[in-house]
Amino acid sequence: MFKGSMPALVTPFRNGELDLETLKKLVEWHIGEGSNGLVPVGTTGESPTLSHREHETVVEEVVKAAAGRIPVIAGAGSNNTVESIRLARHAEEVGADAILVVTPYYNKPTQRGLVAHFTAIHDACNLPIVIYNIPPRSVIDMSPATMGELAKLPRIIGVKDATGDLARVSAQRITCGPDFVQLSGEDATAHGFNAQGGVGCISVTANVAPKMLSQMQAACAAGDYAKALEVQDRLMPLHQAIFTEPGLVGVKYAMSRLNLCSDEVRLPLTGLSDDTKKLVDNGLRQAGLMN
Repeated sequence: MFKGSMPALVTPFRNGELDLETLKKLVEWHIGEGSNGLVPVGTTGESPTLSHREHETVVEEVVKAAAGRIPVIAGAGSNNTVESIRLARHAEEVGADAILVVTPYYNKPTQRGLVAHFTAIHDACNLPIVIYNIPPRSVIDMSPATMGELAKLPRIIGVKDATGDLARVSAQRITCGPDFVQLSGEDATAHGFNAQGGVGCISVTANVAPKMLSQMQAACAAGDYAKALEVQDRLMPLHQAIFTEPGLVGVKYAMSRLNLCSDEVRLPLTGLSDDTKKLVDNGLRQAGLMN
């Protein structure tokens, strides 16, 4: 159920407020373009700057708009276990298919603390849980051994791996088993991630190139890595340009160039520099997404 290309969905704003009409249009567009799932209110969805009510509203609207046609993995991460449980329970109440829970940032728990945190969320909610391991942002790196311990729990079913370490896929197959759902959290290495045993990507670039990335993932799933590499090569300049500055800022600018949504972001993030805008424009052209 959880595989292929799943956009880490942006949260559109207009004049500082949620732009829910554009959000609904994006859901329809992604379904039409072949995305295999949607992941709202993660980092790319600007969850750190959303109020609790805004966070809940985005999840509700995405679930309603998707209407069961593709799965919705709702962001429910926090460095406060109680808060994460609240977000998890809300996602369950409104009909999300799973939750994405990031390793707690800033307060730097031990591996034992990670087990306790994820176990508490697991026991408080009936949804499948995808662990989000992103050491560059959270500082904490969940070890393969710890992940293997958590994988024994029936509803901890996978990982969004943003370590950038392709050897992790094999290490986690040893500790978690080959059926544990491993999703890349890094666009630039998603092709190689699948070759190691991954089954998809929760993608930032898929916000602007969903059809191409869905095709790349389908080719990987069919074992046609040469065909998938052709897509990866076309998109690599765009991947690099989008992440020159914070990725969500880069991809919102790219989306604005294609009239998909505003490039508006919330402080402390700011719009792209002119030099980075040129890089993104060039990446869009090389991918064939813009003249």
